[in-house]
Amino acid sequence: MQENSSQNGRFYYRWEWQLQSDPEAFWPFFADTNRVNRDTGIFPVDELPLQGDELGDGRRRLKFRLPLPITWVEDPFEWVAPYTYGVLRQYENGPLRAMRVLAQMTPNPEGGSTLVYETWLEPRNVIGRLAAPIALGLIAPRRFNKAVQLYDKVAAIAAPPELLQRPYRLVPGAEGRLNAMADQLLAQGAPETLVARLLQEIKQADDLVLAHLRPYALADRWGVPRRTVLELALMATRVGLLDFQWEVLCPMCRGASDRVHNHLSEMSTNVHCPTCNIDFKADTEHSIELTFAPNPSIRPVERVEFCVAGPQQTPHVAVQLLLAPGEKRSIRPRLNLGRYRARTALLSGSQQFLVAEQGAAQTDISLNGQRWAAEIETLVAQATIELHNQTDDEQLFVLEELAWSDQAITAAEVISLQRFRDLFAQETLQPGEQFSVGSLTVLFTDLRDSTRLYREIGDAPAFGLVRNHFDVLREAIDTEEGAIVKTIGDAVMAVFRRPVSAMRAMAKSQQILANPPNGERPLQLKAAIHAGHSIAVTLNERLDYFGTNINIAARLEKFSQGNDMIISDFVYHDPEVQEFITDPALPMQATAFETQLKGFDDECFNLWRVAPQPSH
Repeated sequence: MQENSSQNGRFYYRWEWQLQSDPEAFWPFFADTNRVNRDTGIFPVDELPLQGDELGDGRRRLKFRLPLPITWVEDPFEWVAPYTYGVLRQYENGPLRAMRVLAQMTPNPEGGSTLVYETWLEPRNVIGRLAAPIALGLIAPRRFNKAVQLYDKVAAIAAPPELLQRPYRLVPGAEGRLNAMADQLLAQGAPETLVARLLQEIKQADDLVLAHLRPYALADRWGVPRRTVLELALMATRVGLLDFQWEVLCPMCRGASDRVHNHLSEMSTNVHCPTCNIDFKADTEHSIELTFAPNPSIRPVERVEFCVAGPQQTPHVAVQLLLAPGEKRSIRPRLNLGRYRARTALLSGSQQFLVAEQGAAQTDISLNGQRWAAEIETLVAQATIELHNQTDDEQLFVLEELAWSDQAITAAEVISLQRFRDLFAQETLQPGEQFSVGSLTVLFTDLRDSTRLYREIGDAPAFGLVRNHFDVLREAIDTEEGAIVKTIGDAVMAVFRRPVSAMRAMAKSQQILANPPNGERPLQLKAAIHAGHSIAVTLNERLDYFGTNINIAARLEKFSQGNDMIISDFVYHDPEVQEFITDPALPMQATAFETQLKGFDDECFNLWRVAPQPSH
């Protein structure tokens, strides 16, 4: 349905569609204004510096990428997910003076939803008055109708936007290179079915997806283990099928403020985010994400922006509204279960909410420039929120989900993966740079009585046993998704994301080494495990870890007697570790003791010795 009108030189256009999909399913498609603008023929845009009188809450100055660029100042997008969004643009030149758009999705009682898309235009001159009826009265409806019908078709079957496909272009000779690279991957042990699916993705996926390819998202869509697809992507990068890129994410909008296409060593952690107009240091666990893209020798993917600030640019933001001084607004978003934070761009501090199955159906948020409410209020998923801007300034209100996407592969995670360290050992940070890796499990091992071993059987045989013991450790650590950071003599330092992974790797390694085949000499492996926050740094031209918790872990190994594990109190009380220790299939015995550690003379540490229960 289409409705057009003109009054006092201004134009109004209204389009309506009856959709099969509900607002929640259709929102990721139509709220992706970057995709919508591209699919409806809007020109790419570039961002320009704001001028003094334009500075404000999230405003941007943009221009079309044209020989005679049209520039405008764009108010921040406003939205309430998954129902409505809109934006106002004030043009500095060209045929238009202003344009406002508003999209609204309303669920229908019988299923599906109604989409209404409205546009208000104010022409600047006669060219604008003549062009508007052609552009928005004739051309745009056909393009929007085609895009909406395609989006609705895919959304109605609960498929993600990644399944949308467009005509693609491979470079000359790419098919031959693809086949050769596929053979290399298969020769390295990559699963044949997944190699075929990756080649299909590279050939057919949308440029917007391929420009920031996320292996975990692929794995979830394919229904296969995430680690398998991540390792496939790393192998594909090594053979030249993919390139990886490190993206530095703003802590506020979580957008990629900087992108580095080759090495961590090219990246600075001191970054400016143009979206939020803030400087920040990318030194937290979620600051750096690894994504992939096809190698240009296979398929060129141009990273072009058609819209820079729509709702899906920051999908963790459920509500963004620009409130005038004194303005009141009542909204009812649909929220996911979990923690949220309410804040504004100008007022310091924030207020947290918990969205749960049971909670308040309504809450009031007053923006008054004073302290936010300290308590965490619990709301239901579709609570009504009453907003009131009691300040004398315009306020950009934001309600955002605190949880980060679990489909993102952070630098903190990937550098603790053995396959990454094997394939990309040259990846290091700039001298002096560092970033937090969050909670990391650190393992130190050593062989008991290795000096006596060399004396009793000779250097060559002993070295062979030590080398074989490294192979056992490497396989067990890799199986548990850990990585060996370094070896020092007979000792190993390794890292894991979870404490129980380190314990499983050690239990398996100690069992194998203590019971070797073919009458070989048994070895007793000492092990110590601690977990806590650490930072990643470059030491001796390789990625390493530093911090108090690393120092503590290194000092625990001396208490091990061999074929046991010394674990910290923090590790012992981890729920997964408790399940592992009490598992009747592999019963373990944990004995507590207290001690002091060198360099920590003011503290007394509670430690646990964990070993297999003696058989009766």
